[in-house]
Amino acid sequence: MLQSVLLLLIAPAGEPVQIAQLTIQQRVIIRVPAAKRGSAPARIAPEARERWDEKKGPRCVALRSIRGASVVVDDGVDLMLADNHRYRARLERGCDSVGFYSGFYVEPAADGSLCSGRDELQARNGMSCAIDSFRRLVPADEDD
Repeated sequence: MLQSVLLLLIAPAGEPVQIAQLTIQQRVIIRVPAAKRGSAPARIAPEARERWDEKKGPRCVALRSIRGASVVVDDGVDLMLADNHRYRARLERGCDSVGFYSGFYVEPAADGSLCSGRDELQARNGMSCAIDSFRRLVPADEDD
């Protein structure tokens, strides 16, 4: 700012002076597609909920490893990873996951991870929900 003022003082009086400022911003948004194509489910099937047991999960998941997503529970989005692991992103209280049936968008952080307590999922309809926690999904035992 001081340099601009000094330039104005030393500029000849008869010549017009132009001052310009240019700001460049970059915004990257990653789209995570739905695992299956189709329309929004009317209700989440109860039998789909029972195929997976939830275990303690990580705080963060690498964005580059996420290959798809599906909606199986009312308050979470299941993430399918490149290594065939599955994680459930539990959403903040009051967020209904049915809005994410066609996938979601994420603005990546500098570390390239999707983290609970920090990041949020953005649905195509404009809805946005923070991630409360991640749960690791393992196939449910048939005996139980």
